[in-house]
Amino acid sequence: MFKAWKKLAVIPLLALTGLQQNAQGRQAMLDVSLAHPTLLAGESQTTYLKVGLTGFKLSKTEKRPPVNVAFVLDKSGSMTGSKIAQAKDAITRAMDRLNNNDIVSVIAYDTTVHVVVPATKLTDKNMVRTAIMNIQAGSDTALFAGVSKGAAEVRKFFDRNQVNRIILLSDGLANHGPSSPNELGTLGTSLMKEGIAVTTLGLGLDYNEDLMVELARRSDGNHVFVEQATELSAVFNHEFNDVLSVVAQEITIKIKCAPGIRPVRLLGIEGEINGQEVVVQLNQLYSEQEKYALLEIDVTGSTIKQVKPVAEIEVTYANIETRTMDRLGSSISVYFDESEDVVEKQTNAKVMTECVLQIANERNVLAVAMRDQGKTKEAKKLLEANCVFLDTNADKLASEKLRNRAIDNSVQSRNLDEKNWRKSRKVMRHQQQIDSQQQLGPLQSKPIPPK
Repeated sequence: MFKAWKKLAVIPLLALTGLQQNAQGRQAMLDVSLAHPTLLAGESQTTYLKVGLTGFKLSKTEKRPPVNVAFVLDKSGSMTGSKIAQAKDAITRAMDRLNNNDIVSVIAYDTTVHVVVPATKLTDKNMVRTAIMNIQAGSDTALFAGVSKGAAEVRKFFDRNQVNRIILLSDGLANHGPSSPNELGTLGTSLMKEGIAVTTLGLGLDYNEDLMVELARRSDGNHVFVEQATELSAVFNHEFNDVLSVVAQEITIKIKCAPGIRPVRLLGIEGEINGQEVVVQLNQLYSEQEKYALLEIDVTGSTIKQVKPVAEIEVTYANIETRTMDRLGSSISVYFDESEDVVEKQTNAKVMTECVLQIANERNVLAVAMRDQGKTKEAKKLLEANCVFLDTNADKLASEKLRNRAIDNSVQSRNLDEKNWRKSRKVMRHQQQIDSQQQLGPLQSKPIPPK
């Protein structure tokens, strides 16, 4: 597949900085590159433009921005026993990483929603711990209302210069109030616009992974499949590694394609394509994390040795360290050559790896849809083909990441039967979220071993 894509060459980037000059503070690093920095002369071709933003490094001793976090805990009847006990313990352990400047609220929900701890500065941890430990399991699951109430508590002390986060834990279906993935996804979109991300933790094998993934994805939050309640403390710890390392928020990537360059689609991430302009919005960026937008483009053919402008890029974000709005800019062009060998050698392996990963992820999503429709044989065949696709490109690009995804697809292709499907589906949906959102933190529970 990629062999037919004639490869592109990158012209050196022009970096621009500062809506406000930021001489004292650090900035995120912008990397703009093409999958194939040289194209074959005389032919119109397809390639990919990558716009990556990497957060600057925070040391453990540095002062971090305050956190405003709402813990939203499912206390429905299915959480009775060790589940609710482990969940309460995990939340209280997570609070040990917070200080007096951080704001915490705790919401518990079953049929109704209870504000266990209203949003407050964490000056009395013992009081908060006691309130959490007194939570008891109840009846049905009003998940939408629980998240909505969590958002209301976050809004009480909302500040764009702090990290605003909802962490939702549920082990069951949303069976009271709005309960579809689209309804929860719409809520996620609304919260992202406000600057609030939602992390969703699905516990056990009975929760609705589509609903939880959609809520996290559309708010630019994390999603984690937690198979056993005993894993919760480690999962919360990983989540707080993210929460406490945010360096940028309110990120907007704008790509203006040059004449002769047609933007086709974004891979793995949502955005708007209007004519020659593409806009992608992200909620936040962590220390040393790279978040990227991959744009498929069609390039009109040009003559040999010609340099052709591809796009102008502008990225703006709220720098959480300096409390300024920063701007990073770049331009990129493509070079044309008559030699296929030259074109081939100019391939950008790093960008191509991400392209393969996102295309394979799309196919993995399609395999889940096929299995849901009862097309088990078709889903198995697609996953097997995806495995070959990933393996082939892993060899070509020397990518361990692609090799690991090939193994994942191989295992998944052998676990589409009724006995293993509930767990395998959750593993697949979680991995899809990790790849499409470039999610950090813990991976899903180990896949079911192949038969």
